[in-house]
Amino acid sequence: GHMDAMVLQVRRSIAFLVKRYSGIRGIYLCGHSAGAHLAAMVLSTDWTEYGVTPDIKGAVLVSGVYDLEPILHTYVNDALYMSREVAQRNSPMLCITPAAPAAAACEVLVAVAQHDSPEFRRQSQEYGQALRAAGWSVTLLDLAGVDHFDIIEKLSEESY
Repeated sequence: GHMDAMVLQVRRSIAFLVKRYSGIRGIYLCGHSAGAHLAAMVLSTDWTEYGVTPDIKGAVLVSGVYDLEPILHTYVNDALYMSREVAQRNSPMLCITPAAPAAAACEVLVAVAQHDSPEFRRQSQEYGQALRAAGWSVTLLDLAGVDHFDIIEKLSEESY
């Protein structure tokens, strides 16, 4: 479905960058909401099928969706047409790989807003804990006084 294609596009984009720019000294991923979902899926990639080993040094995942099953029966899925199988194979929470030696050097920041929905908050906590349990280096950041949108909009403010 559409979700498989989106995840594949992001993975192929990373592989393209690594092949095209061999001098890259590390890749940092960042995404908000659905973008955090895609960045998290990059972390679970089996790169052998792409013929590259990206040096992913860090990921900043902001108010992300890490389990797609709860959105199957919401309006969000109206445009995605996800089946349960598609949701499961594209849920970062269900695709966590044990941290390879290289992944230990990858710092993952999982940030969530105080006023995010309870579901976003739950998923961020559980995903961060699951990554940590698999050996990843994770910092969970719960940002006070912000919601799902201004958590990212305020990044342009020097005082934030």
